[in-house]
Amino acid sequence: MISALSVEDLSLSIGGARILDGITLSVEENEILGIIGPNGAGKTSFFNLLSGIRKPSRGHIHVGAQDVTDMEPHERALAGIARTFQTSSVFVNLTCLENLRIAAQAATGKSMNLTRNAYKFPEVVASAYECLEKVGLSARALQRAGSLSHGDKRRLEIAIVLASKSDIVLLDEPMAGMSVENVPELVEIIRSLKTVHKKTVLIVEHHMEVILGLADRIAVLNYGELLVCDTPTNVINNPIVQSAYIGEAL
Repeated sequence: MISALSVEDLSLSIGGARILDGITLSVEENEILGIIGPNGAGKTSFFNLLSGIRKPSRGHIHVGAQDVTDMEPHERALAGIARTFQTSSVFVNLTCLENLRIAAQAATGKSMNLTRNAYKFPEVVASAYECLEKVGLSARALQRAGSLSHGDKRRLEIAIVLASKSDIVLLDEPMAGMSVENVPELVEIIRSLKTVHKKTVLIVEHHMEVILGLADRIAVLNYGELLVCDTPTNVINNPIVQSAYIGEAL
């Protein structure tokens, strides 16, 4: 069976410094893969390679059977990879609806000509509203995205991912900056990417309780190498992981 996403011998060196070295792993359809590791382990660099922001020094990336190694970021998006970042990356001067409408329209391949009526495609607008509703933001459709709270911006980013129709979702520290009381709600929205929307999800997150509660498997990076990729139970009981990650039992 062909995996949703697979990487083979994926490596990255910058200025002679080894950032990632020989990462080989596969992620199955409708799986949540957690990615953990100490600061500087290469987690964000791994996402940069998957999303096309950087090109690998060696190795290959496949989405299904398609080799996307040499594709640019917008081509990766068309191939089915969507990504959020550690810091919010929405269009702050546009409304929530406009942020979603742009993503939904891009996903359909319809014209993005700025001189034409942006709302001439009712199905695109309907899709935008639907995605806002799925993350609980429909009441804020006409609110400027920059005025949202940090937690609501995170929810908006996930709505944009849904509107993009991508099958593979990369979440880079979605809980960063979130208040404790908002974490459980965002966790359930992320869980719904798998359970309701049937997405394949890769999530980098420092909150171990979040990863343990969400992930089907956990990949552990350390100094640019993949230490282990296994079930949450096996990972937290692995003495090598405990030593490399925090120096004590997880």
